[in-house]
Amino acid sequence: MITILFLTIIILLILIISGSWIYNKIVTVKEIKETPPPGKLVVVNGHLMQVYTEGTGDTAIVFMSGGGTSAPTLDFKPLWSELLDQYQIAVIEKAGYGWSDIADVSRDIDVILEESRTSLEKSGIASPYVLAAHSMSGIEAIRWAQKYPEEVTAIIGLDPAIPGSYENMVLPNIFTQNLAVFAARTGLLRFIPDVANSSAAIQSGYLSAEEVDTYQALFYRRTLTSNMQEEVKQIKENAKKVNNDPVPFETPMYFFISDGEEIDVPNWQEILFSYTEDLIYGKHLTLDAGHYIHAWEPERIGKEIDQFLKQLN
Repeated sequence: MITILFLTIIILLILIISGSWIYNKIVTVKEIKETPPPGKLVVVNGHLMQVYTEGTGDTAIVFMSGGGTSAPTLDFKPLWSELLDQYQIAVIEKAGYGWSDIADVSRDIDVILEESRTSLEKSGIASPYVLAAHSMSGIEAIRWAQKYPEEVTAIIGLDPAIPGSYENMVLPNIFTQNLAVFAARTGLLRFIPDVANSSAAIQSGYLSAEEVDTYQALFYRRTLTSNMQEEVKQIKENAKKVNNDPVPFETPMYFFISDGEEIDVPNWQEILFSYTEDLIYGKHLTLDAGHYIHAWEPERIGKEIDQFLKQLN
């Protein structure tokens, strides 16, 4: 009797998972047709990357997303919308993010950097740039300033990571991560809509109903992609590589720092304070907001960015 019950449960699970997988495949094809990329797709290193651009200002502000952000263009919209009147904005979507391809490419930080530079060049966005980097991409922005200082006017840190952030960071539990990957690939994640709807971009209220639907569609097909997982695996080595080269002291930086409650790093705020205080022109502002700080305080951050950049001229 127990054997029969056990086999019945196994068969039911297989049927549920198979049905969910088939449904997910069908719906994904439909969603891809209904959500064409709003930006420009360019071929970089053998795969397609999207760069979203808007605005006509003389200064280009380049937004670089944090690790695992499913839809960078929409994620940053609350903030880049505040800057369009005076700046040209560009949002880079790395391999495995947003409308860009999932690709079999190295996630060594120098490879990521060269792909980002090439994507901007092919999109007609000329340097120098103001790099607006969220979370993990903070070390990518610092690397950019280390290797190509003439291309970086300033770095805007949106609760950014720096090399020291990863010294004591606990990386995601492999079992939990694999479980999330399984839920995403089989489509089971679609049956837990609160997960997608909990994203800061949606919760902020700055996206239209159509944009919310698009964000959800991207979330279901761009959750923990192979590229995102590889970035996590390499993040500590990438941080060491950046840490081994001199700090770009001459690059102006303004860090907007969250309350730190969503970050599993001891002394998150103090680490970022210390980094900016050692720069020739460093500045920081602590806000009572979560890690996706650009979604919660876009008006204030937008005004601060504008004032900061005008002071550099």
